[in-house]
Amino acid sequence: MTIHKIKNEKMLTIALEGRLDTTTAPELETVLNDALAGVEELTFDFEKLDYISSAGLRVLLAAQKTMNRQGSMKVIHVNEMILEIFEVTGFADILTVE
Repeated sequence: MTIHKIKNEKMLTIALEGRLDTTTAPELETVLNDALAGVEELTFDFEKLDYISSAGLRVLLAAQKTMNRQGSMKVIHVNEMILEIFEVTGFADILTVE
């Protein structure tokens, strides 16, 4: 998985490419832990994300909890397969998906 970060003052966009799974989720978690201080608007761009596992969902949930305290979070460019995973797991009700 490749992680691209774009920070603009209090806005952070994380674009993911590849698979967010048990192997790669800890890397994303580390990036988020280092980058979220002072961020008020977090955007995940899933345009090039092929797959997300329960480990990836856990990282998204933790990020959502953090952003509930300090701002907002949204997920954009979600493909049909990942959107179906969000719907089946109830994440579609928790996350802002555009």
